[in-house]
Amino acid sequence: MTEVIDQLAVIGRLLRAENVLIVSHKNPDGDTLGSAGALLHALKGLGKQAAVLCADPIPARYDYMNLELFEGQFHPGFVVAVDVASQQLFGDAISAYTHRVDLCIDHHGSNTGYADELYLKPEASATCEIMYELLTAMNVEITAQIAECIYTGLSTDTGCFLFSNTTASAHRVAADLMEAGARVQDLNTILFENKSRARMAIELVALQNLEYHFDGRCALIYLTRQQIAASGVAANELEDITSLPRKIEGVEVGITLRQLPGASYKISIRTTEGVDACAIARRFGGGGHGRAAGCELEGNLENAKAAILAEVEKALTRIHGAQES
Repeated sequence: MTEVIDQLAVIGRLLRAENVLIVSHKNPDGDTLGSAGALLHALKGLGKQAAVLCADPIPARYDYMNLELFEGQFHPGFVVAVDVASQQLFGDAISAYTHRVDLCIDHHGSNTGYADELYLKPEASATCEIMYELLTAMNVEITAQIAECIYTGLSTDTGCFLFSNTTASAHRVAADLMEAGARVQDLNTILFENKSRARMAIELVALQNLEYHFDGRCALIYLTRQQIAASGVAANELEDITSLPRKIEGVEVGITLRQLPGASYKISIRTTEGVDACAIARRFGGGGHGRAAGCELEGNLENAKAAILAEVEKALTRIHGAQES
């Protein structure tokens, strides 16, 4: 059974740990990689052996983090998962290690408690915000390299400080990171402005597949495996597609369905205030945050659409029914 521990206990575990394996989730994003990178460089600065493990390739745009990947160079003595809410998010390729996680550091309230010990702060904007607080409490020097790793997760999980999970604390941490040497302008260009031609092509396809439901309160886009392959877009370039349907005026729930190689569909849910995205995702074994969550559904496109839309309709009916009464 997972034991929830506090910051002091986490610091003790990390300072005593040797040969640390840091595990991120599959389809890695800025927060899981930024958290992993910051912890990696901090531990190596303390003279410890450490490396990062991910089931999927690390996107080239994150090369500036200088992640040392695990290739069997040591026998893991302590396994830490960062920004991973459930074991299913690790990926089968690295299951030899993910079933023996000693510590999980996370900000997802939906964390399933798979690790021996859990350090959870769901109020944090990103796991990288937790990591910054943790490393600062450990008296680790926040080098420019560590600052850029942390800024990556903090900025990407808040949509460059536009999303509702952006807090005053997130802005204060960002300011500290700038003072520590993070090249914020360069990172913002890499993370939020640069798009490949393939990424632009798949965005056009997604918008051509746009549907409106429930009097325009829900917008849905989908991408099939064939459409993704035809565009030539890299998997890591698809993550911010999920924000497109929620940006439309009057839309309260944005749904993105992306067909995975195994024929199932990855469902991303983005909502306005008042609609619990995580509650919808949990109906299908998923999770996430109140305004951004996800799950995976087996079956064909029409069945997947019907299943997720049925839950969205229930959520919208509860809200608007309560407003009307």
